[in-house]
Parts: sequence; C-alpha cells; structure tokens
Amino acid sequence: MDSTATDPFDTGRFEAGRNRLASLAYRLLGSAADAQDAVQDAFLHWQAADRQQIRVPEAWLTKVVTNLCLDRLRSAQARRERTAGAWFPELLLDGDPMLGPADTFEQRESVSLAMLTVMERLSPVERAVYILREAFSYGHAEIAEMLDITESASQQHLHRARARITATRRRGGEVDPASARRIVEEFLTAATSGRTERLVELLTDDVIALSDGAGLAAKLLRYDTPQRVATVMRGSLKPTPAKRRLAGGTPAIHYAVVNGAPAILFVLDGQVLGAVTFDVSDDKIAALRGIAAPARLVRLTEAWREQHEPDTPLIAQW
Repeated sequence: MDSTATDPFDTGRFEAGRNRLASLAYRLLGSAADAQDAVQDAFLHWQAADRQQIRVPEAWLTKVVTNLCLDRLRSAQARRERTAGAWFPELLLDGDPMLGPADTFEQRESVSLAMLTVMERLSPVERAVYILREAFSYGHAEIAEMLDITESASQQHLHRARARITATRRRGGEVDPASARRIVEEFLTAATSGRTERLVELLTDDVIALSDGAGLAAKLLRYDTPQRVATVMRGSLKPTPAKRRLAGGTPAIHYAVVNGAPAILFVLDGQVLGAVTFDVSDDKIAALRGIAAPARLVRLTEAWREQHEPDTPLIAQW
C-alpha cells in the first residue's frame, strides 16, 4: 500500500520536490539557511492547503516558495543587510543538491558566486522572473500566474534583467576543470612563497578581490589592480604563527569546487575555516573571493564532512 495514501499532509509528495524547491530558493536568496527556512514555510502552507483543489502541485509549490522568497527580499531586514556592503552568498560545495538543476550553462551559471552577486542589482521581481525563466525554463504565462503579473510584464522584467546582467557580467563561458586547477595551484604556490611578480602574471588586468576580512570585517573589503590584489593575497595566504593561533592550529589547504568555481579550502579537524574562490578566464584569474565568516561556511562544512573522500591536500600543514 502506498504510504502516502494514509499521510494526511501528503508529505511524500512534498518531499519529492524539496531539493528542487530549495535550489530555487537558494538562487533567489543566495543563502542556504534562508532557502531551507523558505522551503519549510512552504511545507506549512502545503499542510494548511486544500490539496484536493491543487491541480499541479509542482507549480503551486513553486509559486508559494517564490513568493515567500520575494517577501524576504523585500523585508526591511534584508534591505539593510544587502545594502550595508557586507552581504555575500553562502558557499555550496560541488554535489550539493541545492545547486541543481545543472544541465545547461544558464542553470550552472545561475548559482555561480559571480551571478548571485550580479543578481543583487536586480529588483526582487526581476530576479524571480530571470531565475524562473533561465534556470527552471518556465514560460511567461506560468511566471505571470506565479507572480500575479501580466505576461507582458514578465517579458519586460526578463528583458531588463538580461540587460542589467549583460552590462555587469565580467566574463562568460566555462573553464576546463584541469586548467582551472592548475592555475589555482600555481597561484597558491606563488602566494605562500611570497612571489608577488608571479601572482601579478596570473591575474587579469581588471582583476578584483573581495574579502570579509577573515570574517571580522563589518563590510566586504574590495581590492583591484593586479599589483594591489597580488600584494593583499600574498599577505593573506602566507602562513605565520599568528594566523595559526587565530585558526586554532595548523589547517590543511584542499582544492575544491564551490558554486561551480575552483576554490581552496582551509580545513582543520573537519571544519572549513575559510575559503578562497576563483573566477578563471583565458588562463588567468579574473576575480577572487575570500570568505571566513562562520555563518557563510556552515553548509559547506557539513557537505565537506559528509561528501568528502580523503585526498591529498595541496598543503598538508599551512
């Protein structure tokens, strides 16, 4: 007998789509924790609904999650956090179900740290239309019904979103994984040995670096120009006794893929203490992001402990 037949809340039907709903919420909010909260709130709506009147549960739940996320994006708290200069997407390790769907370039790009950051320039509705269309392939009629707007308005929002994204997108295309790893390894070797000249050679002319200041800065720190970025990264990545005391020991540095991009993780006793992600273009590094705030590393650490298979760290004792 189907267990869902005796389930008054149709839990099984909801759970079958939980990962898809979470991936939608993550793209809208940029936070795994907030995405999980939104999906749980959607489950409460599902429990309270007259499910006999819901003809297409997937569409109904997508609408509920989307609008719950829009409410969060429009809230005063969210506006304060996102305009204070300290907001940054929560990092996800390769293989995390929240990264799906990932069949097309557009779907994979929509969870990149670069795109999540660019989408902060969109209005909440523009962001929702763009994600529903580009990452989930909904038609404008379906999007209009979900967002309570007209089809024409949906098309206009998508046009504006695409224009803004195109204007601010730094580089496009995907990078060969082997090449990306090689470049990151060269960068790490140069940084930890203090070779500033080699670091500069590995950076694009318009490189940028963002950092949360080892998790201590009130606002994200931004650096540009190859020389400036190289100097900062050399200072940040070169090990010292003081940094080891702050870390609570001697972490290992592992290579990983985070939100589809190459990254290095500082790991101590199974805990990810920090991450540096890289945008690679034409065999050079176009952007770096240094994150150490614990709240942004919670899910990444959980995934590392659960999914990680033993490998050889790039640096065993940093």
